[in-house]
Amino acid sequence: MRPFTPDTEPRAIDVACDDRYLHVKLADGRRLAIPLDWFPRLHNATPQQRAHWRLIGDGEGIHWPDVDEDLSVDGFLRGIRARGSSQHAG
Repeated sequence: MRPFTPDTEPRAIDVACDDRYLHVKLADGRRLAIPLDWFPRLHNATPQQRAHWRLIGDGEGIHWPDVDEDLSVDGFLRGIRARGSSQHAG
């Protein structure tokens, strides 16, 4: 049996942060909630800095200019954490 592969790459269409999670809405309807501890720059950023983001590569990634952070949707789906992050989710 072949593994399922989507017809298109997953793309972010909206982003929000609260005190504990990065929330990413994907074009295919999925919603992701990733612990902020995985991304020290975002975890240490102010709410205003977290709210200042833009999509890059047609939604393949997200850029936060105020904290110089770039993250990819593929990385979220693969469970890839930023270097220096805690190795266990809280």
